[in-house]
Amino acid sequence: MEKKKTLVLGASDNPARYSFMAIDRLRAHGHSVVAVGRKQTVVKDVMVEIEIKTTDDIDTVTLYLNPDHQQSYYDEILSLQPRRIIFNPGTENPELQKLAESKGIEAVEACTLVMLATNQY
Repeated sequence: MEKKKTLVLGASDNPARYSFMAIDRLRAHGHSVVAVGRKQTVVKDVMVEIEIKTTDDIDTVTLYLNPDHQQSYYDEILSLQPRRIIFNPGTENPELQKLAESKGIEAVEACTLVMLATNQY
């Protein structure tokens, strides 16, 4: 299985949050994870930063931010030139999807956890 460096945007250190579960499952599947959230913290073995620092080789951006909070990240997300952006339930954003597709980035409305569980990641 190909390992895909993934940016989790909207990361939380609360085990009840889907972003926490996504970091945990991505690591369990052997993917490297870059995590960005509102506060600097650690989830499992992943440092959560408050801004995007790592910009090379990001395959996938998986969103756990509602559309109102995504806008400030548009330029950074697009400049990463990921292969795809996953819009998890509740993060669907037609504006960002159009911007991504215009730059050749695949926009996927899906659940990262389900994709991992069904080997579609």
